[in-house]
Amino acid sequence: MTTIPPLPDTAVVLGAQVADWRAAVREAGRALTRSGATRSEYADRMIAVIEEFGAYIVIAPGLALAHARPGPDVRHEGLAVVTLATAVAFGHPHNDPVRVVVGLAVSNAEEHVASVAKLANAFNDSGIVGRIARATSADEVRHLLGLESESDPAAEAESDSASRSGIRGEAGA
Repeated sequence: MTTIPPLPDTAVVLGAQVADWRAAVREAGRALTRSGATRSEYADRMIAVIEEFGAYIVIAPGLALAHARPGPDVRHEGLAVVTLATAVAFGHPHNDPVRVVVGLAVSNAEEHVASVAKLANAFNDSGIVGRIARATSADEVRHLLGLESESDPAAEAESDSASRSGIRGEAGA
C-alpha cells in the first residue's frame, strides 16, 4: 500500500519570501534536497515541467503540487511543504494565487500516481490550504496532513549518539 512520503522537519519551510512561482518551486526543491530525497537538479526539472505543461500543478485554490517524473536526481520518495509569506501567481486561471507549495519526489511511475492520489485526498477539506498556510510548526503541518510526527533523521541520529554517550540535553542533568 502506498502512503504519503514522510515529511521531516528539514522539508518544511514556513513563511518563505519569494519573488515569483519559480522561486517558490525552487524553495520546495531545496527542501527536498535538504531532506535527502533529491539532488539539487530536481528543482530545475520541476520548473521545466511547469514551463512545458503550464500551471496544471496548481491543483486547488492556493495550492501547488510541484513535481517531476522519476529520474536519477531522485534518491528516494520525499515530500516538502513550503508556505509563502506572500502568495504568488503561477498562471492558473482559477486557483491562483498560491500560498502553499507541496514538493513531491518519487522514484517510479506507480509511486508517482499513487502518491499524488493520496495527497489529493489529504486536501479534500476545503479549509486545509489556509490552515497549512498559517501553520507555525512542522508538527502542525504534519498534523493537518494527517501524517504522524516525523523526526528529522539527522537530529534523531544526533540524539541517539548523545544517548549512547550519556550526554543529556539539560544542564546539570
